[in-house]
This record gives sequence, structure tokens and C-alpha cells, in this order.
Amino acid sequence: MAYIEAVRMSTAGTGHGHIAGLRWRNPCDQNTGDSTTAVMVKWIDDGGVAKVASDAGDVSVGSVDRTLKYLRTHADGKWTNNLLSLPRY
Repeated sequence: MAYIEAVRMSTAGTGHGHIAGLRWRNPCDQNTGDSTTAVMVKWIDDGGVAKVASDAGDVSVGSVDRTLKYLRTHADGKWTNNLLSLPRY
């Protein structure tokens, strides 16, 4: 599992499809790293679990399959904006 803690946006925009990189932490061993969106999408699609911590509890991160795959949080049966609320790096 990985907790996404920050995002890097491309210079092209500000929406979910413009997240270019993600900074994450593994809560089991406290390892940290940076991954591109493409790498994280593949990891999640292959069964990896990513979450964003929020005041209301952990929110799952899933991949959205449009023309270009991207990541977005999903809670209580609907897509949410928790990734866009994270700090930038």
C-alpha cells in the first residue's frame, strides 16, 4: 500500500489529467518515493493499493480510463478531488 502525500502538476493545466507525478509513502516500512502518473496507474491497475489520508478517513485512489488514463480518489461511491488538495512539489 502507498499513501500519496503530494502531487506534481504539469505546466499544461490544473485538473486530475494534469497530475504528472506523485510523492508517496509506504506505511509498512516508511519508504518514500516519487512516481510518474503512468507508473502509478499501472501499479494500481495491477492490484496495488493507494490512498490519500483525509480528516474524514482514508480515501482510495483509482485509475480513470479516458483517452489518457489518470488518477482520482474515490469515496462513498463517487469520484472526489482529494489528490488536487494535496501539497505540490
